[in-house]
Amino acid sequence: MTETVLASPNREVRIGFGRPFVIIGERINPTGRRRLAEEMARGNYSRVETDAIAQVEAGAHMLDVNAGVPLADEPKMLADIVRLVQSITDVPLAIDSSIVAALESGLAAYKGKALVNSVTGEEEVLESVLPLVKRHGAAVVAISNDETGISEDPDVRYLVARKIVERAADHGIPHEDVVVDPLVMPIGAINSAGRQVMHLVRRLREELRVNTTCGASNVSFGLPNRHGINTAFLTMAIGAGMTSAITNPLHAEVIQAVLGADVMMGNDPDCAKWIRKYREPVTAGAQRQRNGRRRRDRSAVA
Repeated sequence: MTETVLASPNREVRIGFGRPFVIIGERINPTGRRRLAEEMARGNYSRVETDAIAQVEAGAHMLDVNAGVPLADEPKMLADIVRLVQSITDVPLAIDSSIVAALESGLAAYKGKALVNSVTGEEEVLESVLPLVKRHGAAVVAISNDETGISEDPDVRYLVARKIVERAADHGIPHEDVVVDPLVMPIGAINSAGRQVMHLVRRLREELRVNTTCGASNVSFGLPNRHGINTAFLTMAIGAGMTSAITNPLHAEVIQAVLGADVMMGNDPDCAKWIRKYREPVTAGAQRQRNGRRRRDRSAVA
């Protein structure tokens, strides 16, 4: 069984086949969030703190941390945010940037084993990111596109993923420390996008034996009721073998979809997590009635 182990100083998370699905909180990312970007540019990280705590309380097992603010000193900002988030939560982090210097700065600030988000199949990127991942003992998200772009053929994307896994091995990074992103395309624009991902996830699991992740909300871009599409996608992707996703745990529908899929896949023994989450609380009156029945039952037996 393939397991990708990530760690903070106080907590370990295992992404793996036959394990509960891992939710990576997506909210600490200024892309598309104008107010957050403006605050971060001014050095105001109060919203980062709020989002970090809220996502963990909602059920995120890890947090993705991105500091891609235009014209900002991204390496310094990413390191500052990594330190801040680690000071207020104990979950492992995915350090997210397309700038190698920022990844290096974030990894230097991180305590534990991080997930680097990400590396693509482009030669220049492979030769700059993979040595960094190895040096810091991290795991890495492998994006299945290269110099030719993103193919609509899932078998081509599989070949790119295989290339990254093989190149990672050349750098001493084992396949269990490569988490492949099969690239989820907007289904409103590409009607076959869902089938493409399910096909690719199965191949990645059965042939490459790697764990998988994705930006789950990409699938619903441009559609109404995005939460409905996202939750349908997540349950089907988990059924196909996907083992983690970068998504928004603050949406109750996402948590419900993941916990329900874990039940159906047999990854929630005795439905214990589901019951703890959704069992109706017992009122004081009902509890008194239960206690009274127990006393009467004991008296009858005696």
